[in-house]
Amino acid sequence: MKRVLSLLVFVLFLNGCDDGDLIQEDINFEDVIAQKCPTNSIIYKLKDSEALIFEATGITFPTETTSQEFTISDSNRVLYRFYNGLVSNLTICESIPPATPIVTDQWTATGGQIVINTTAVKTTNVTDNRTTITGYNHNITFKNITFNKGNGTQVYETFAFGDYLTAATPLPFAFNKTLEQCSASKQLYDYNSSEALILDVDSALIVNEATPLNAPRTGLISETKNKLTYRLFSGLVTGAYFCNATFPATPVVTEEWIGVPGVANTNGIVEVTTTVFGNGFKHTVVLKKVKMKKGNSDFILGDNYIYGELLTTK
Repeated sequence: MKRVLSLLVFVLFLNGCDDGDLIQEDINFEDVIAQKCPTNSIIYKLKDSEALIFEATGITFPTETTSQEFTISDSNRVLYRFYNGLVSNLTICESIPPATPIVTDQWTATGGQIVINTTAVKTTNVTDNRTTITGYNHNITFKNITFNKGNGTQVYETFAFGDYLTAATPLPFAFNKTLEQCSASKQLYDYNSSEALILDVDSALIVNEATPLNAPRTGLISETKNKLTYRLFSGLVTGAYFCNATFPATPVVTEEWIGVPGVANTNGIVEVTTTVFGNGFKHTVVLKKVKMKKGNSDFILGDNYIYGELLTTK
């Protein structure tokens, strides 16, 4: 009887070991930097003779802070490959892959979700605390991903692919600091061929009277008074664009950033210093600790950003 029971336990043990679903093998690329093929949508990680491949054909990586979710499919494939030799970017990216190394095994993801959390990468100027967005970090995670291993399946509830970085072109901000003002709306603006910085200034800040020494007129950025707007255009912008009842449809605005409402004595402050200048006045406008925002992305103009000078006559 004991011999029969022992034999039964042994048979059950063999059957359990033969089930591919129960054999757990780790995929570990945590310390590997993600790269992208230059001519297609393949993002990949390489480690010796292994490759983790994410073909993101149906995905656009945004240039703003956001979160996206996609389903693993024929357009958005995930593959884990084994090679018989050292693998390189040429192996993954060339339209005609080199003859070696050869793929010896492949796991194919058959289901799951792709979660991409995008955040801005910023640098800070230590002199004036101005921040610049230099790129975007896309953190990629696979949820409930199922790999078909050929001899069974392997499921990860959460599988971290890692970070994929894309570069951002910094906004030019190449203004000449010479302000102009609309006669009716009193709106201030500075512009060059491709961008504009517009301030719906509070009329109480622009007065033809010299301000006392070290006592500028002040106001706060808000959505009504002192609304600050930065626009980047796809075409040539001229002075005819401004001071209309509505802004023209062309040139097309490719990016628009709005000043975040300020807090008294803290941030988002507009300062105007007025001095006598010839037969008129010069108004120097400074923006202090102003934050600009587009969607969920933002940057800071700096502690003291000189918006520019406006000349008025008596």
